[in-house]
Amino acid sequence: MKTYNLLSLQQLNAPYAHELKEAACRVIESGWYLRGTETEALEHEMASYLGIEHVVGVANGLDALRLILRAYMVMGRLQAGDEIIVPANTFIASVLAITDCDLVPHFVEPSAITHNLDTSLIEQAITPRTRAIMVVHLYGRACWDEQLVTTARRHNLLIVEDNAQALGARTDNGTHTGTLGDAAGTSFYPGKNLGALGDAGMVTTHDKQLATVVKSLANYGGNTRYIYEHKGLNSRIDDIQAALLRVKLQYLDSENQRRSEIARLYNTLVNNPHITLPRHPLVAQEHVWHQYVVRTSQRNAFMQYMLDNGIATGIHYPIPPHKQEAYKEYNHLSLPLTELLATEVVSLPIAPYLTNDDIQHIADVINRYEP
Repeated sequence: MKTYNLLSLQQLNAPYAHELKEAACRVIESGWYLRGTETEALEHEMASYLGIEHVVGVANGLDALRLILRAYMVMGRLQAGDEIIVPANTFIASVLAITDCDLVPHFVEPSAITHNLDTSLIEQAITPRTRAIMVVHLYGRACWDEQLVTTARRHNLLIVEDNAQALGARTDNGTHTGTLGDAAGTSFYPGKNLGALGDAGMVTTHDKQLATVVKSLANYGGNTRYIYEHKGLNSRIDDIQAALLRVKLQYLDSENQRRSEIARLYNTLVNNPHITLPRHPLVAQEHVWHQYVVRTSQRNAFMQYMLDNGIATGIHYPIPPHKQEAYKEYNHLSLPLTELLATEVVSLPIAPYLTNDDIQHIADVINRYEP
């Protein structure tokens, strides 16, 4: 029986293993491993790819978000105690970035269709302390519409994008996620559509001052050795990761296209009344399918059935941030749709190396499932 992991990083990186090895050797032989030419080149190439002016490589995606928020505090746009609207249905990193800066998360329910932040609920969530909206492009689907923009402008709110899962996604006019709001944080965690071979992240923005402050904060708080203007962090991308990402960036669009093809195959081939499939956006480029997430009311039974048939699945995510032990102060909140999704979502294998026959086989297994 052929078996399937939810994701195999070895298979993911195998097509360009030779190029990755060459890039790693180039850095090793250079003798320069931090804030070097590879980082500069990655930042330049990413700025060109996204169509944005400023890119700052940092250590990981969480740092990217918290550096953005901390930079806005340095710039006087935010202060401790300010509220940030954030989707309740997200990975905990979105919320950790907020609370790490002594800011206050205001959780808002998702859309039942997209699982992204329901932008129609933002207006009623705004209070006198609201200063920003953090949108999360969950599973790789762009969370962006006119209602979001209009509401933010009306109330003079910053928009920060958590672009950890959606690099390469674009709106209907071709604008990339990561360039839509005031600033964005991206993760290059190995399993991402553009993944490093370790941790790495980046901040993207059109705001030169913000980029300058972020770069300083990420380097202990200063850009000149032993001179520090801010109380900063040590959050810099390694040159070896930058070099590896430069290789993989060349393949991002083609791999995202393959993910889209796989998602369409799933939607065409899977036909089981016990499984709810995700909807494709009207504009295909708005979704890069970092995850292909279905819903079922008897999740444990379905996941065990799939495993018994050699197919691993996953859950993104089983416990919402507001129900985590780390956030006891929010455990009392009732966010019914978020909590329902947390009991029903299941991620199926989706990766560029999967063949049409693989997807046919997985779909056939799903179609035979009976609770």
